[in-house]
Amino acid sequence: MRNRIAAQLVIEHLLSRQSAVPPRTRVARLFGQSPLCPESVSWYLGAQGEITVGKMLASLPPDWTAFHAVPIGKNDTDIDHILVGPGGIFTINTKHHCGKHIWVGTRTVTVSGHKKAYLPAAEHEAERVTTVLRERMPLVAPVQPVIALVDPKQITFRDKPVQVKVLDARTLRRWLLKLQPVLSDEEIAEAVVILDSPATWRQHPTPAPADVMTRFAALDGQVRRARVRRVFWAATGTTALCAGSVGGALLAAQALLAG
Repeated sequence: MRNRIAAQLVIEHLLSRQSAVPPRTRVARLFGQSPLCPESVSWYLGAQGEITVGKMLASLPPDWTAFHAVPIGKNDTDIDHILVGPGGIFTINTKHHCGKHIWVGTRTVTVSGHKKAYLPAAEHEAERVTTVLRERMPLVAPVQPVIALVDPKQITFRDKPVQVKVLDARTLRRWLLKLQPVLSDEEIAEAVVILDSPATWRQHPTPAPADVMTRFAALDGQVRRARVRRVFWAATGTTALCAGSVGGALLAAQALLAG
């Protein structure tokens, strides 16, 4: 299980959808058309969020162990991250809401005015992992559900949820390291062995194929270059043409396309 990568399931879905998308034309690339089809955008953003949190978890001290993209239940669902360490056992649900206003209440999370069922989903994930662990560790404390918000513009807490810890992903590592130890080294080791075994899970997860991150990195590079080109045309294209610098604009476009 520890050989699975952050966002593995999301990336696999993303690449599957993108495999049916025809290549962009030369003109489309020149003007910064995104290589992502509309159905792929949410998968791409989700992958970015999970990878960001995965990197933060990888920076924890060695007495913490993280598992990523853990398939559980039916319908091809997974838990973004499961973390085991001195401070306890956690399910971490990553939500990538770049530049959004997040409002958090006792039972509700609202993203830019839209209610999301994040809290009950996070509680359900933690309960499922608790059930799995208690088959072998009957006295283990309940798993703590966490929602890590990636790149929000602002988080407003009207009331703090009773069971779920909701926080900005940038503060996740600091929060974890401040927790008081609740698990012994022996308990940590036992929980890690249970969670690491594919036989623990209803589905039998596999490590990521060797080319998954290579293909995702190539797609990510295309998305980022397309974004740069759109910004270029928005910021300078119109100005250059209005000023009569058609030749300069064309030369710049040729340079962008060559890059």
